[in-house]
Order: sequence, then structure tokens, then C-alpha cells
Amino acid sequence: MRFLKARDCSPSTLVSYAYDLRHLWRFFESRGLSWEGFGPPDAIALLEYLRSVPSRRPSRRMTLSVVTMDADGPATKLAASTVNRILAAVSSFYEYAILAGLLERANPIEKRPDPALQRVSDKHRPFIGRASRQRPVRRAVRVKTVQRVPRPLDDEQIQLLLAQLRGLRDRAIVLLMLHGGLQPGEVLGLHLDDLAYGRRRVVVRHRDNHPKGARSKSRQERVVDLHEADTLATVSAYVMNERPQDADSRLVFLVGGRGTRRLEPLGYDGLVRMFSRASSRAGIRESWVTRMWEGGMRELTLQKRLGHASPESTRLYTRVSDPAVVADHRQALDALGKPRKATS
Repeated sequence: MRFLKARDCSPSTLVSYAYDLRHLWRFFESRGLSWEGFGPPDAIALLEYLRSVPSRRPSRRMTLSVVTMDADGPATKLAASTVNRILAAVSSFYEYAILAGLLERANPIEKRPDPALQRVSDKHRPFIGRASRQRPVRRAVRVKTVQRVPRPLDDEQIQLLLAQLRGLRDRAIVLLMLHGGLQPGEVLGLHLDDLAYGRRRVVVRHRDNHPKGARSKSRQERVVDLHEADTLATVSAYVMNERPQDADSRLVFLVGGRGTRRLEPLGYDGLVRMFSRASSRAGIRESWVTRMWEGGMRELTLQKRLGHASPESTRLYTRVSDPAVVADHRQALDALGKPRKATS
């Protein structure tokens, strides 16, 4: 954990690693193993163990879940993506142990070359192509996951959500995430001098000194142009009329009102509570990305605007109908002389 902190990983990443490695140590206790003696055959047993561990957290998945019964009552099993994340954390732990000279053998969570990924055209490739030494790899022990299609909100749902928001501050936050594609940590970390009203843009900077621990996941600073008039106007109205005028902080979004937390920076908890009150769904940012993709915005442009380091992060939101596939399909129907069905 000290090594991860020295690498300047975010507090959320440290917490995630701590919980993931706790699963590993509980597995050791159940099998009478030690971390030094953990080997590749034990990795298969670890996978089976994780697939049987009950999860007490409320399920947020909009799919069927397997519910188990034990002495503590009903519980859902860990999601496949969670199991893969834990296995990745275990692999990273042993990479650290090898690097630190604590282990003198191969990583038990083995990684193997994956030629299949090289044959897929839409996967991320190194900048210098085949001349690069970077080769696609896949962990030998992992769970197959479902790549789900985004469920964007339509215009009516978005307007209903905006209508439920209280005050200019909450509306400004949602519009920045909706029209600018900003992440929660990026919105909470905005400073007053990041707002360029004359140029109609917002500068998203990487900072790690937020009093409530908010920070952007990406380390790529970028400029986001705001062409929607309502967004910048709402942000300006909040800063001029609703934001506490006696605040010393340069952060844009603060706690207002007359309570004891007045003038404090808004944190993740307050943002989550605001969204929970406004809607049972939290797909605002995904909705904007998907709608821009369907409107013809290029994937590379979306990647740069969102600050994603890899195209795979952007493709989480663009797994919808491919314009090229639709065009080819229509051309084939025309060639066959078959009528087209109306599409939305």
C-alpha cells in the first residue's frame, strides 16, 4: 500500500486494492496457505473461491443476479467484473513482490500473449504499430464478462431529471457533466480561474489537493469547449448569485445555505446524494457520450474530449449501432431491392 501511495495512486484506488487483497488473505486463511507459497494451481482455486463469495452490498446491476443463502441470510455473488478486478489486484501484488525482491519466481497469476487481440481491427494498437515491443496479453485465470450496450437517457428523461434539481449549483454540475463530459472528480475540482467565459470553455486540470479527496481519474489536462449556451450561463449565474460571496476557497462548487458545513467544498458524498434525490439513474455522462457518438462525433474526438488514455475506455459508451454497419446494411438492401424498415 505504501508503494501504491508512492506512485501517487488515488485514495479510491488504494481503498479498492485494500479490499481486493483482503479477499486474497481470507482465501489464504480458508485454505491454510501463505502468500509465499501461492502458486499457479492455487490461482484456479482462488477463482473458484471468489465465484462463491457472497456480496452483501446492494446490487446495482439491471440484470438477473444469482442469490445465495447462508447463515447470515440472502446475498448476491460477486460480479464477474469484480472478480477480474480482484485477480488483477492479486497479480499486481505479486508483481510488486517480485520487483521488491521478496519473491524469486514467476507471477502465479500468469499472463500469456493473446494473438486474438492482434487480429481484431478495432482494438487499441501501439502508436508505432507492429514495430512496438508491446504485445497484447491476457491473464490465464479470469472470468468472461458481458460487454453491455449503453442505455442513454432520451431528451424527455433528461429534462425531467433537470427539473428535479434544486438550485443553480446542482444544475450547473449536471450540465457540465452532460454537455462537457466531465467526470465527478473533474467537476468537483474546478477552480474559478478554470472558467473562461469569453472563450466559452472550461480548462480541466489534474489536481490532488481537494480537501474532500476529489480528483480526476485521468492525468491528461484538457480544454473543453461549451457550445451549449445554457451550460455556461447556468455556471455563471451560480457563481454570481448563489455561490457564497464570503468564501476564501477558489473551488467553484461549495456547500451553501446556513448550516454548519457552509463554505465547505462539495465532495463525492454530496454529489451522490444530489443525484440520488434527482433520479434513480446515474447515466448522465454515459448518455452524453452515446448521444454524441450517434450524432456523428468521431471516436478519437470523444477520447480526447473525455481525457481517456485508451480507446477502450471510450468504447464503453460507444457500443451502439455502428454508422458504417448501418450504411452497409442499407446499401445491401438497396442492391437486393428490399424495402427498408423505419429506424429511429
